Amino acid sequence: MASSPTPVHPVRVGVPYRTRREELIGDAGKLQGYLDAVRATGGEPVPVSLGLSLPELRELAKTLDAVVLSGSPADLDPSHFGAKRHKETAEADPERERADFALLEHAFAKKKPVLAICYGIQSLNVYLGGSLIQDIPSSVGTGIRHDWDDEKGEPEPYHPARIEGDSRLASIAGTAEATVNSSHHQSILEPGRNLKIVARASDGVIEAVEWTGDSNWVTGVQWHPERMVETDAFAQALFRELLATASKPSS
Repeated sequence: MASSPTPVHPVRVGVPYRTRREELIGDAGKLQGYLDAVRATGGEPVPVSLGLSLPELRELAKTLDAVVLSGSPADLDPSHFGAKRHKETAEADPERERADFALLEHAFAKKKPVLAICYGIQSLNVYLGGSLIQDIPSSVGTGIRHDWDDEKGEPEPYHPARIEGDSRLASIAGTAEATVNSSHHQSILEPGRNLKIVARASDGVIEAVEWTGDSNWVTGVQWHPERMVETDAFAQALFRELLATASKPSS
């Protein structure tokens, strides 16, 4: 009698809460989009509490196969990149910063894949020593609307992003230009250590980066693929590539 195949367990993907306040008041509505996107593409989402201590975060990180850094209404503390606070910069969330940096530390050390989204790409960049444009509307002369306040009931803005042809992202997208949604007022200014710019909007705003320091799969996107995953093949492919990479045996 043939032996049964070894069961394949879903890839465990850590997703930090967007803010400590949302976690404390039980507002997980927008976090749910990230969890649903991971689940829809075959992974097991693991919400990461921002109330965990640093040792607890490090222990939890050991149980994860991959990380998705979620968006956030907070902004990173500009002191991290040696800048003065812009008047339009939102309050920082120290607990979120601590969680992101702990997850990134582990992911880089253990070569676990990371998909960093919106605030997440900014967190990734700052963790690696990069800097941020603190307010696109007042700092970049542009006709593209990058920011969006969904509380006002306005339609979500979309715009094209040009993707570098020799990038991993282009292989995933299958095209040199993608239409992406947009919901941010900050973006990368100077890329962090070993981050390659692989997509820009037509106004020059950086839309995606990839890690080039070693073979690890670390991708940051400024848009929100979790909100597009039901209908957009590129968004689906991003999450599936994350999970597929996490499923590969480590070398």
